[in-house]
Amino acid sequence: MNIRLTLYSAFFAFVLGTVLVIMRVSPAPSLRWAGAAYVTLVRNTPLTLIILGCSLGLWGQLGIELAGRDSGDFIATNGFRLAVLGLSAYTAAFVCESLRSGVNTVPAGQAEAARAIGLTFGQSMRMVILPQAIRGAIAPLGNTLIALAKNTTVAQAAGVVQSASVMTTMIEFRPDLMVAIFLVIALGWVIIVLPIGLATTTLSRRLGVAR
Repeated sequence: MNIRLTLYSAFFAFVLGTVLVIMRVSPAPSLRWAGAAYVTLVRNTPLTLIILGCSLGLWGQLGIELAGRDSGDFIATNGFRLAVLGLSAYTAAFVCESLRSGVNTVPAGQAEAARAIGLTFGQSMRMVILPQAIRGAIAPLGNTLIALAKNTTVAQAAGVVQSASVMTTMIEFRPDLMVAIFLVIALGWVIIVLPIGLATTTLSRRLGVAR
């Protein structure tokens, strides 16, 4: 469940984060302000509060449902999708800042050359700036992905049963094995997180743009 939450949330967070970084470097002041406001607000809001807002606010108060009630596992599916929504919205702010650090590594002459040959802002971002920015931001994006993977335990606030929920239940029924249970869960997280760090470090070395 934690891996599923990580994969889905990483995809949507990357898409939203890319939109946000385009807004933050846009020549339009209103877009820059909106992007900066979103990043500042979300980064300074506790993730648990965002997850609870999706679960208790969107679903509990506003009645927004992300799954069909006719499905046999409506509660579980709806909770999972609400958790993905909250994790994606939260992580997108950090993806945006990671990509913005990559944009800052692209020489200003690249953007000037793109404008000189007649490319629009959108074309220069798509064909010149973003490809180099992503390559330059692999390491911080990897750190963001690791943080996202560990943050999936907060999905318990939306009623999603995952590793933190299982550990709590196991310790409740077998308190005599508390240390062993904790060590097994911790080892599982090392198995999940360590390959991400190694992979992103390797990719950063191979794909990083030499300046």
